[in-house]
Amino acid sequence: MSQTQTRGAQLWNRASQSPGVLLVACGSLLGLNFPLGRFAMEAGVSPFIWAITIAIGSAACLGGVILARHIPVRLDAHHLRYFAVTAVVSYALPNLLVFALIPRLGSGFTAVFFTLSPMLTVALAHAAKLRSPGRLERIGVAVGFAGAVLVASARGETGRSVDWLWAAAGFLIPLSLATGNVYRTVDWPKSANPLWLAVGSNAFAAIFIFLLALFADAVPTVSSLFSIPGVVCSQIAASACLFALFFRLQSIGGPVTLSQIGTVAAAVGALAGTWGFGERYPDIAWVGVAVIGVGIALTIRARLANSSQ
Repeated sequence: MSQTQTRGAQLWNRASQSPGVLLVACGSLLGLNFPLGRFAMEAGVSPFIWAITIAIGSAACLGGVILARHIPVRLDAHHLRYFAVTAVVSYALPNLLVFALIPRLGSGFTAVFFTLSPMLTVALAHAAKLRSPGRLERIGVAVGFAGAVLVASARGETGRSVDWLWAAAGFLIPLSLATGNVYRTVDWPKSANPLWLAVGSNAFAAIFIFLLALFADAVPTVSSLFSIPGVVCSQIAASACLFALFFRLQSIGGPVTLSQIGTVAAAVGALAGTWGFGERYPDIAWVGVAVIGVGIALTIRARLANSSQ
């Protein structure tokens, strides 16, 4: 192995063990869901089929990695329970809500709901008697939340009124995410492989969403996907990369740090909505995005300080 390859492997190992790096990477990849989801909705893709596509595509890609690396997997009762609960609470419900809200509220405003999950995660983690975040980390969470409030106070895109009934439904997103953040830590299977957890959870999510579509008599067709092959491939690639890092961050950083990916995603979603779709937000929204950045920086600094102790 050359020196360049060795150096690259060392950098990757260091990055993959850093909560701060994983936080920014996961949040940025999650933020891509909003503009890509809007492309799909505008092309007439059903929220059901889009969520199923993400789940199946991610499971297939990461399953291929597991097979190529000959990674051993387990399929006992504990893993099955973990897959099922994670699929419903962390993937299926939030994804369906996101893709239902984007056409009504805009991709940037929908992204804001993800920023509320850290505060709820802190409360649930404390109730579950998990590791309490340090003072600097709590300040980072609070600053990020303040930034989210500023973005939310902009009330959506300039010149576009917000449907407050749908906005109220959006609060189910952070509640579901916070519950999932804590559950995945509390019920983490012993000696579990993060990639296998991602594969199983996504596979169960696809099954659950399909059954939900059957129950709602809204079984979608896949024909609409063929009109946007580039968007489909981009979404699957982004989601597969996200889930490859997501469970590693869960294991290394814990639920509170992981919950901050929603705050990063909100900023990325607002920026992508502006550049990709011409969404326009008042100045106060961009002040909020800047404040979110400060909160994330404080959180990363806190995690780096903890890991060096």
